[in-house]
Amino acid sequence: MDVKPEVGRILNRSLEGHDPSVEDAIVLLGTSGLEANALVLTADELRRRRVGDVVTYVVNRNVNFTNVCIKRCGFCAFSRDYRQEEGYFLPVSEIIRRAREAWDLGATEVCVQAGLPPQMDGDLYIKLCEAMKAELPDMHIHGFSPEEVLYGSVRSRCSIREYLVGLQDAGVGSLPGTSAEILDQEVRDRISPGRITADQWVEVITTAHDLGIPTTSTIMYGHVETDEHKARHIALLRDIQKGTGGFTEFVPLSFVYTEAPMYSRGFVDGVRTGPTGNEVIKLHAVSRLMLNNWIPNLQVSWVKESLRFSQTLLSAGVNDMGGTLINESISTAAGAQYGQLVRPRQFRDLIRDAGRVPAERYTTYDIRHVFDDGEDPVEPLDMVGDDAEERFGSYQRLIKMDSFRFEHPRHAKGAEGE
Repeated sequence: MDVKPEVGRILNRSLEGHDPSVEDAIVLLGTSGLEANALVLTADELRRRRVGDVVTYVVNRNVNFTNVCIKRCGFCAFSRDYRQEEGYFLPVSEIIRRAREAWDLGATEVCVQAGLPPQMDGDLYIKLCEAMKAELPDMHIHGFSPEEVLYGSVRSRCSIREYLVGLQDAGVGSLPGTSAEILDQEVRDRISPGRITADQWVEVITTAHDLGIPTTSTIMYGHVETDEHKARHIALLRDIQKGTGGFTEFVPLSFVYTEAPMYSRGFVDGVRTGPTGNEVIKLHAVSRLMLNNWIPNLQVSWVKESLRFSQTLLSAGVNDMGGTLINESISTAAGAQYGQLVRPRQFRDLIRDAGRVPAERYTTYDIRHVFDDGEDPVEPLDMVGDDAEERFGSYQRLIKMDSFRFEHPRHAKGAEGE
């Protein structure tokens, strides 16, 4: 049985080094059976040619320092109103304690993202970075989504460029390219009215790149979007990368519907329960084909997909397993069932079992160590006990609306005394 001529043409041209068009990507996203299998094999071959057999991961920690947010996005089950009992805001002393604990456990990166608290001091993010760098000068701060950068600039009454310069001077090393969802304004208006617009997202990202601040790139899919929306989203990221070269990786993020308000409360018509398994595989494979010449690193989100399925996606174009995370709050709040922590040894075991070579990387994909020849040291994070998630995720602090102010750790009570 032969592959359909149209699909075969697209795959062959991809193997010859050509970028699939949006129309080509729509065709590939609609494949099934033999054609879908051929797509996956093509993605795997392009991955091998582009980045080889090394699969990377980073030892990092998430710090989602507040879940209080002025926005009410339909897909977000993490955010709370400041009046709700579940709302929390970690004091700076606790944020730094978490970063230092991660450093002591071998982390090279702390990923800082949160809600958008009302009446926030505009320079909160900047002062937070300054305080973290003062305590941990060698820790990479991967911090603040385009939505947060925009909010900080608005609260500071300055331009996006000026705010990004302030973050850069304070020690931010890279930005997460989250808050992208689907970069189509009609879709955004359905699932998250009032959120950062597609044009504003592009402005923040391209300005960061122009300043020399690298970013990741993402898509969040499986809700109301079509194959055309996904294809155009990836093509837009490709166009940005052609102009700036600032994306370090691309990360597909499956919509987790269980606790998402637009599903659980039914206020968005036609919302789906996330992508099917086949759709996840095809999206990763098509991403490899579309971005292979421009963004070499394709990351799987084990939080969304599970470690087992993430291992399978290593054969569909993926070459990065993401981070250890230590604290993952946002997907977990939405109903993701796959935990908040992966130990480095778990990553290495899964990668080797897939016939690939594990390597620890830094945030910007410089390699820290390749674990070839069966090398398997015991690292500090490997020694954390089974109570890790409870231990790392147990600290919350309820606050009042007028408490969203920077409090330097040297002038605050220690975390244990809060």
